[in-house]
Amino acid sequence: MGGLVRKADVLSQGYRPGKLGDRGLSPEELAALRSGLVYISMCAFSHKGPWASRRGFDTVVQNVSGITSRQGELFPGAEPGPQFYPVSAIDYLTGYLMAFGAMVALARRAREGGSWLVRISLAQTGRWLVDRGEVPESALKDVPKEIPQADIDRWSIESDTPVARLRHLGPTVRLSETPPYWARPSVPLGHNEPVWPARTA
Repeated sequence: MGGLVRKADVLSQGYRPGKLGDRGLSPEELAALRSGLVYISMCAFSHKGPWASRRGFDTVVQNVSGITSRQGELFPGAEPGPQFYPVSAIDYLTGYLMAFGAMVALARRAREGGSWLVRISLAQTGRWLVDRGEVPESALKDVPKEIPQADIDRWSIESDTPVARLRHLGPTVRLSETPPYWARPSVPLGHNEPVWPARTA
């Protein structure tokens, strides 16, 4: 692990606060090992406070933030009660905010030097999402119960993986002159050796 960290610019982790620190992989310890490291730490319910040690993921946060209750009011299911979003919006948004935080930290490192710690939680993202407000209910009258297949096709891309060709949702941001893709698609666990790929010029 130390060899990988010494050549890293960004480390991203999603364990509960302190869990990696228990194994000698805290932000402070890794910054001492690799000066200039940007450490991105994501958890479910904040890095401090009474819920910091709780496990969680997107649908759990949808529940505790009130999203599922409101979704159930607007789009009732077969039985009354809370309903999940049709997509993992909190996961998606948190991933993009983590990437944004990494870019901001790398820019600050280039200007000011130093190592940087970026913290984010799914609960913060859920709160931010709720705070954005809602579209008027009148605008939801013609929203289909299921996402139309044509929309799924439009938002999907295909990637070659070591196992098979994988069809999946593509990046949310699309540029007119630069088609989105991943140079290194998903692979089965344990597929790669724990070494950095060769850098290209």
